[in-house]
Amino acid sequence: MSSATTTVSDQNSSARRSAVAASGIQPVAPVDRRLLAGRFGLFASIAAVGLIADLATKSWIFDRLGMPGGDAIPLIDGVLSLETQLNRGALFSLGQGYQPLFALLSVAAIVFILVWLFVKGAARELWLTVALAMVMAGVLGNLWDRVGIPGLVWDQFAPHRELVGQPVHAVRDWIHFEIAAIGFDWPVFNIADSLLVCGAIMLGWHAIRTEVRASTGEDSADGGEARVTSG
Repeated sequence: MSSATTTVSDQNSSARRSAVAASGIQPVAPVDRRLLAGRFGLFASIAAVGLIADLATKSWIFDRLGMPGGDAIPLIDGVLSLETQLNRGALFSLGQGYQPLFALLSVAAIVFILVWLFVKGAARELWLTVALAMVMAGVLGNLWDRVGIPGLVWDQFAPHRELVGQPVHAVRDWIHFEIAAIGFDWPVFNIADSLLVCGAIMLGWHAIRTEVRASTGEDSADGGEARVTSG
C-alpha cells in the first residue's frame, strides 16, 4: 500500500514538472520570493519619491509663475532659469500634439516595467530595479499631466486660438538650461524628464555591461549574487 502511494505521488510530481516545463514558466524559489518582495519595496519607494518630487516642483513653480508667457526666474545668468512651459508632445517637446498616443504609450510602459521586473524576475538585479523605478517615476509624472489631473485651463497664450478656455492636457515643464554665450538652448524640461533620461542611461549601461560579460564568457552575476546573499 505504501509503495503504491509513493509511486502515485512520484507520478504526480513528475507530471507537474512536465507541465511546468511545457508551459515555459519556471517556479519562483522561496528565496527569490523574499528577494522580489524586498526589491518591490525599493522600487516603489524610489518611484514614489521621484513622482512626489516631480509633481510638487511643478505645482510650486506654476503657482508662483503662472501659465507660460510670464516672467522667468534667473538662477545662473545665461545658463539656468525657471520658467513655465506646457508641452503637448513627448520628452523635450518632441512630437507636439499627440497627447492621446503618448498617454497610451505611457500606460503600456507601466505595464511592461511591472511585468519585466516582478513577473519575469528582472528585479533580481538591483541595477535594473533602480533604473526602472526612475523610469516609472518619470512616466507617471508626465502621464499625470497628460490626462489633465492638475486642472489647468489654456489662457491667451495657448498655441492655438481654439484651445483658449479648454482643459490643458500637456506636460508642465519649468527647468530652462542654456549656454547663451555659444547660442545653445536646451528645451525646457522637468524632473520627470530628468528621471527618464537617467533611467534610460542606466538601462543602456546595463545592456553594454551584459554584452561585454557575455562576450568575455563571464556570468551576469547580479541575480546570482543577490540570491546567495539574501538567504
